[in-house]
Amino acid sequence: MSEPMTWIALFGLAGITVLTRGFFMIGDQPLPIPDWLRELLKVAPLAALVAVVAPEVFMTQGHVITTWQDARWPAALAATAYYFWRHGILGTILVGMAVMLSLRLGLGW
Repeated sequence: MSEPMTWIALFGLAGITVLTRGFFMIGDQPLPIPDWLRELLKVAPLAALVAVVAPEVFMTQGHVITTWQDARWPAALAATAYYFWRHGILGTILVGMAVMLSLRLGLGW
């Protein structure tokens, strides 16, 4: 890619970003949103998080994990158990990472 094309791409992406993020601030009045859409938008961050995390836990190199000797499964289970016990995000991350690191470094999974 040539240098002028790189600059065109950068400015184009910046313009699209400003336009899409500023679109909601253009109008004077709030847009009417149906109740069902408002309810769906409440769970959108959770859906996005699951869409990012689930393939990391259940797949490797584009294929479903078929062995039980993968450190991600026990780490995800331990982190989930901790979250339901204490409801803390930082602790959930720390427990999951501790289990994963101990299985990878200790058992070589």
